[in-house]
Amino acid sequence: MKLSTQAEVALDEFFDGHPVATFAVNRHHVITHWNKACEQLLGWTRACMVGTRNQWQPFYIKERPLLCDLIVDGDDNIADHYPGHSHPSTLIPGAYESEDFFPNIGASGHWLHFTAAPLRDAEGHVVGAIETMRDVTERRVAENALRQSRDSLEHIVEKRTAQLAQANDKLADDIRQLTELNDLLSAAQQQLVQAEKMASIGQLAAGVAHEINNPIGYIFSNVGTLQNYLEQLFEMLDAYQAAEASIAQPAVITKLRAMRERIDLDFLRQDIPALMRESGEGLVRVRHIVEDLKDFSRADNNQEWSRADLHQSIDSTLNIVANEVKYHADVVKAYGDIPAIECLPLQINQVVLNLVVNAAQAMGEQRGTITLRTGMADADTVKLEVEDTGNGIAPDTLSRIFDPFFTTKAVGKGTGLGLSLAYGIVQKHKGRIEVDTEVGRGTCFRVLLPVRHTEELS
Repeated sequence: MKLSTQAEVALDEFFDGHPVATFAVNRHHVITHWNKACEQLLGWTRACMVGTRNQWQPFYIKERPLLCDLIVDGDDNIADHYPGHSHPSTLIPGAYESEDFFPNIGASGHWLHFTAAPLRDAEGHVVGAIETMRDVTERRVAENALRQSRDSLEHIVEKRTAQLAQANDKLADDIRQLTELNDLLSAAQQQLVQAEKMASIGQLAAGVAHEINNPIGYIFSNVGTLQNYLEQLFEMLDAYQAAEASIAQPAVITKLRAMRERIDLDFLRQDIPALMRESGEGLVRVRHIVEDLKDFSRADNNQEWSRADLHQSIDSTLNIVANEVKYHADVVKAYGDIPAIECLPLQINQVVLNLVVNAAQAMGEQRGTITLRTGMADADTVKLEVEDTGNGIAPDTLSRIFDPFFTTKAVGKGTGLGLSLAYGIVQKHKGRIEVDTEVGRGTCFRVLLPVRHTEELS
């Protein structure tokens, strides 16, 4: 019973500590969990929502099913309820994603991105659904501002280039205007770094929940088995206690011996510690997943330069993207002997995540391999290679892979910012990214980072 309470607490802490707004419903469409992020985003408290079927109320004027309700009902026509806004999730079977504008949330409305996934019992039956929401209003505004700034910059550059041939006296003014626009563009891109990080977490949230369901499932299974074992042990002990006064009677001795053989007391003594140990390992696994997710989601606007273990950053990031990668490729780690580097650790985590996810998405129909290799490029430079056995990059697109918003993925499958942001972060660290690729054989991204960061470098 104590272990069951611990598992419940772990699940509650997962919801409350989750940085993304998350709620869950059972098979009867009754809200069972409503975390603090939901309260902050939607303005409806847990006390008002848990135990009700009013999950539609924060979003719509009239009652209508949400994605989680449709998944619980097994509705195969989800796209009919959310035409043009929903599509199946690429993370786990049976999950759906949707993005839409909700004018009733906040003073001027919000853009929200939803991900809903089924919750299943040990037999695979749907017993509820989990739905996550993230506010993508700032991302939408920032993307529009970035596009407008880029279009405006290209227009001014083209116009000024023609004018420079005729009026050299305007050169100083043109440079001033271009500098101002470039500052605006850099500021908008800086805002997108955190927005892209939260977008990555939103895409991975359902997968993380799926990963957490597995250890939680066998913990509950072990608790049930353990309870049966304990009942049998108590039955045996009661029998021994009752037999103390008459243990000399042969009939009683025979009965006790038969009961001991039926229960197999020696086996229980071996299996109960194993069950407890396995359950403890499951709880540790849940805690590590949640801690890595919290560390990754923490805002790094004011982060200071510090010495960090690159191998630890890679391991933490691989734990976050495990569900994204495991269906596409096997991960091989070939770590060399490298020193700690002076860096912005959370931004380096973002670079690793973008490169690993990009490698997983580059796989074809056949399962491949992603190799993460570290070593020293020279005495002052650390080398990190992310190599995949995917489709490779075509020569006509290789020169554009680091351009903002450029992507070869289908609509809705990527923002085109992953490699661009990774390139910008590496440049900020005064490093560089090299690419070796061959169509049909795979790609290797090589990140070179200086061991020491100085004021002169920044």
